[in-house]
Amino acid sequence: MPFGQLVLGSPGAGKSTYCDGMNQFMGAIGRQCSVINLDPANDHTNYPCALDIRSLVTLEEVMADDRLGPNGGVLYALEELENNMEWLENGLKELGDDYVLFDCPGQVELYTHHNSLRNIFYRLQKLGYRLVAIHLSDSFCLTQPSLFISNILLSLRAMLQMDLPHLNVLTKIDKISSYDPLPFNLDFYTEVQDLSYLIPSLDAESPAARSGKFSRLNLAIANMVEQFGLVSFEVLAVENKKSMMHLLRVIDRANGYAFGSSEGTNDTVWQVAMRNESSVTDVVDLQDRWIDNKDEYDELERREEEEQAKMREAQAGADAEATGGADAFSGIRVGRKTKS
Repeated sequence: MPFGQLVLGSPGAGKSTYCDGMNQFMGAIGRQCSVINLDPANDHTNYPCALDIRSLVTLEEVMADDRLGPNGGVLYALEELENNMEWLENGLKELGDDYVLFDCPGQVELYTHHNSLRNIFYRLQKLGYRLVAIHLSDSFCLTQPSLFISNILLSLRAMLQMDLPHLNVLTKIDKISSYDPLPFNLDFYTEVQDLSYLIPSLDAESPAARSGKFSRLNLAIANMVEQFGLVSFEVLAVENKKSMMHLLRVIDRANGYAFGSSEGTNDTVWQVAMRNESSVTDVVDLQDRWIDNKDEYDELERREEEEQAKMREAQAGADAEATGGADAFSGIRVGRKTKS
């Protein structure tokens, strides 16, 4: 039974960087993984691309032939893919039971009200794929209440539209300490607690729109989000091994991978660690880890990495003749891109 992640998010949220980092991480823990590019505008991927929609249709061709703009061209290209599902299904057959990451376009219309992307992955579910939608948001949105509320609404709409197991993720969380101080602790934003506390900050952000009408509208939106009670966020620093390990463990529970039989034979140390919750990471207050004492935690993890690297080198040297070399996790080295 193959598993996969549907990687969604606005432009700049870090979708391609996430796919690159997750692909490297899965390779390091011994999990076969392939990445599929479903963005017809992405002509240069920074990850090994197992299947590329641009071999079926490109944005440039659609815009030239049908006189469409970039957004309309992407929507048309996904409709073209929906009508040529045999191309995608045949490509997936060649990948076998590889864990698949689908790098999707950044046009939010595709997962808020347009049906092609939903229909495509509904077909894949019928073929036996166990999928989870990963909706990425740049953590910069936390610095402005209006951006945060907008991202919550976008996440909620995507959850309702895609109708899949769903996780919302705040990316680039390691940069949050360099932004202006947040009015609330980080867990207020990740747990999406009582949003009515943000109303004064919303009013202060836009003095020109400060009126009873807009205050009531903001309060109504906050109440609606709380009534649904669906939105919460995980955090991610794609270059941080513990952060990636924690997120993948949460994802594995969401799509059922952790409860299946894909792993269990000839387990590596990393595979055991991924299933053993207590060995993954200590429960650390997010505010303390990523804002208040980020430098101290970074230094501590750097020293741990150095010690583990020395232990792996010593073990590899001792077992090289018997095993022919040992796989070692060397860390994730990915550069962020502004374009997803």
